[in-house]
Amino acid sequence: MKLLSRLVIVLVVCLIAIALTAVPAQAVPCGVSFIELSPKSGVPGTEITVDGINFYENDDVTVYYDGGKIATGRTDDNGKFTITFTVPEGCKGHHRVYAEVWDNTAEAYFTVKPGLTVSPEKGPVGTTVVVKGQGFAQDEESIALMYYLNGSYETVEGNITANGKGSWKASLPIPASTRGEHRLDAQGPESKFREVQDTIFKVTPGINIDKSSGIVGESITVTGVRFTTNEMNIRILFAGEGVVTDIKADAQGNWEESFRVPEMPGGTYGVTVEGDQTPKGEIGGLLFEIEPDIALSPEEGYAGMDLTATGHGFAANKNVVVKYDGSQKATAMTDDQGSFEASFPVPESQYGGRQVTAEDAEGNETEQPAVFTMESEPPNTPALISPANGSRVGLIGGARPTFKWSAVSDHSGVYYSLQIATSANVTASSIVVSVTGLTETTYTLQTRLGYGTYYWIVQAVDGAENGSTWTTARSLRAGLLPLWGFIAIITATAAGIIALVRFVLIRRGIYH
Repeated sequence: MKLLSRLVIVLVVCLIAIALTAVPAQAVPCGVSFIELSPKSGVPGTEITVDGINFYENDDVTVYYDGGKIATGRTDDNGKFTITFTVPEGCKGHHRVYAEVWDNTAEAYFTVKPGLTVSPEKGPVGTTVVVKGQGFAQDEESIALMYYLNGSYETVEGNITANGKGSWKASLPIPASTRGEHRLDAQGPESKFREVQDTIFKVTPGINIDKSSGIVGESITVTGVRFTTNEMNIRILFAGEGVVTDIKADAQGNWEESFRVPEMPGGTYGVTVEGDQTPKGEIGGLLFEIEPDIALSPEEGYAGMDLTATGHGFAANKNVVVKYDGSQKATAMTDDQGSFEASFPVPESQYGGRQVTAEDAEGNETEQPAVFTMESEPPNTPALISPANGSRVGLIGGARPTFKWSAVSDHSGVYYSLQIATSANVTASSIVVSVTGLTETTYTLQTRLGYGTYYWIVQAVDGAENGSTWTTARSLRAGLLPLWGFIAIITATAAGIIALVRFVLIRRGIYH
C-alpha cells in the first residue's frame, strides 16, 4: 500500500514537472505597474504617448480608450513600453486609458477639451473657410463662433449645435479684415470661452481677375488687396512670365492693373502676383483659360473676293480646318504659339451674316463663330430691249419670240430671271413662263406662246442673292388672229373661190 502511494506521488511530481517545462519563464514585476500619458489633456485628434513601467518582460501590450481597443505594442526586457495613439472624436471630460499585459493592468485618464480647427488656414478676405469644433459637450446647443476683428471678438455664426460626440462644423467667408493673423474662437453654455482651444486664420494679400477665360489679345484686369502699404515693384505673372511690372500699391495696399492675353496655345494657365514685400507663394494663384478664336479680314464684302481667317489659341503645330457656313473652304497648320492664317475666295451665298469657324486636329474649335457680312446692295435694274412694247410676234398662235435686255454688272456676278404673264400686274396666278439663272442677256422661248396678249419682265440677281427691282412690264401680242379665225378665213376664201368658179362656168353655159 505504501509502495502504491509512493508511486502515485512520483507520478504527480513528474506531471507537474512536465507542465512546468511547457511554460516559458516569466519574471514577476517588482512594484506596482503603472502608465503615464503625455499630454494628459487636449482636443480630439491629439496624439498621446503612453509610457508603461513594471509590466511583464517581453510580452504583448493592449491599450484601450473608453473600453475600446485603440493600440497594441510589446514590453522590453525591463517590462517597459511606449505606445502612441490619436485621441478619437469625443465629448469634453475625462476618458479612461487602460493598458493590459496578460493579467498585469494599469489605467490613467485623459481630459478632452473643446477646440477648433480651420481649413484652409490662410487666404485673402472673402475666402470661404470650414471651421470644425470638437470636444464640446454632447448635443450642446447655442454655440457661438467668433472672429477677432478690430480689437475684439465679433460673432460670425451663432446657434451652432454639437452632435452626440461633441462635434460640429460651420462654413463662412472671412470678413473684411487687416492683413495678418486673426483668431477664431467659440463658446457655449457648457463650453466656456477660456476652455476652448482657439485657431488662427491668416489673412494674406489677395488678387482677382475680372474673367477666368478669354482669347489672345483680350484685355484682362487684375486687382490686388491687402498688400503692404505703398508696396513697390509688384509684378503680374502669366504662366510664370511677367506681363505687367512696376505696379505700386496705394496707402491701403490696394492696386489695379490691366494686360492683354499673350499669344500662346490654347489651354489653362496660372496667373499670380509677386512684389518686393509680398512673395507669390503667400498669394497663391488663379487660373485663366485661353480659348480658340478667329478673326476675319475683311469682315464684310462680296462673293469671289479673298477672305483671310487668322486664328489664335489653338493647339500648337496642328492641322486646322476652316469652314464657311459649315462647308470646308481652307486648311492650315498652327505654329508653336497655336496661331494660323488661311485665305480662300468667298463663295456665292446669301446676303447677311455668314458664319466662319475653325477646328484643329485635337478637337479645339471656336466657341463663337466669326461672322462675315455678305453685301446686301442689289444690282441695278436691267433695261428691256426687245420685243418692243406692244409689238406683235407671229401670224397665228404658237410663236417662240426671243427676248433681249441690257447687261448689269456686280462684284458678286449676276444672273437674270424672266417672267411672262397674261396679266399686266404679273401676278403669281397669271405667270405662264418663269425662267431663272440666265447668264446671257437674251433668251428664246422653248415653248410656243398661244394667241393672245402677254406681259414680260426681267430681274437681275447677284451672287449674294440680292435681287434688283423687276422691270416695268412690256406687252406683246402673239399672232395676228387665233387659229380658228385663220381656219375660218381659209374656209371662207375657198368657198368664195368655188362659188366664183361655179358662177363663171354657169354663165359660159348660157352663152353657148
